[in-house]
Amino acid sequence: MKNQIVVFLLCLLTSFSMQAKADDANSRVYELRVYYASDGKFDVLMNRFKEHTLHYFKKHKMRLEGFWLPLDNKDNKMVYVLSYPSREAREKSWKNFMSDKGWVKVMKETTANGEIVAKVESTFLKTTDFSPNNLKSVGDRVFELRTYIATPNNLSGLLDRFRNHTLKLFERHGMSNIIYCTPTDKEQGSENTLIYFLAHKTKEAGLASFKTFGADPEWQAVRKASEEKAGSSLTVKVTSEYMYPVEFSPLK
Repeated sequence: MKNQIVVFLLCLLTSFSMQAKADDANSRVYELRVYYASDGKFDVLMNRFKEHTLHYFKKHKMRLEGFWLPLDNKDNKMVYVLSYPSREAREKSWKNFMSDKGWVKVMKETTANGEIVAKVESTFLKTTDFSPNNLKSVGDRVFELRTYIATPNNLSGLLDRFRNHTLKLFERHGMSNIIYCTPTDKEQGSENTLIYFLAHKTKEAGLASFKTFGADPEWQAVRKASEEKAGSSLTVKVTSEYMYPVEFSPLK
């Protein structure tokens, strides 16, 4: 009986811990950041992240969730996600980060021969109520960043379709659902945009999965019904980019 009680308590604690992690993931503010390195400065920028930036992110309580490079990186692009307890915490962390004397010194040294960042894009995100938040490393795989722009007034219908059907069908066809988000700010697409990450064994595996997914009779029926209800397609634009996690990415 004593052993049974111990096992029960351990299971209960594990359940509470998993729920706490899920609640934490759902309550956090995420920031999708995309950097474009200046010509000839890609390696310098990558080294600054690895040798310095990550240290100061951690010091100022900014959680790095993942860091990726596109498989076909013609634009010298870097993609990463940070998260914070709140938007207010984010602003405080970045203010402290930018004014940190150590970071100011790193910035000065690394840009002595010219600016190393050509452009930065930032989008603030919140998780959807159906996001699995699978932000754990499980091995060698590639990730796919997908962005959907909904047709006018159809974001809720698009989210319903994902919530009730699409995620399940993705898993059926060998795709791993990672995290699903919508922007928090109107000017960044809160009324019409869905951004999410999938994981695949390889890019080829991902392309093959989408091919079988698209031919699945259940998906075809779901898509037809949702578009008939909306009176049109639910999306006006879909973009996809395959990426691989760098060595220091927490999520692989």
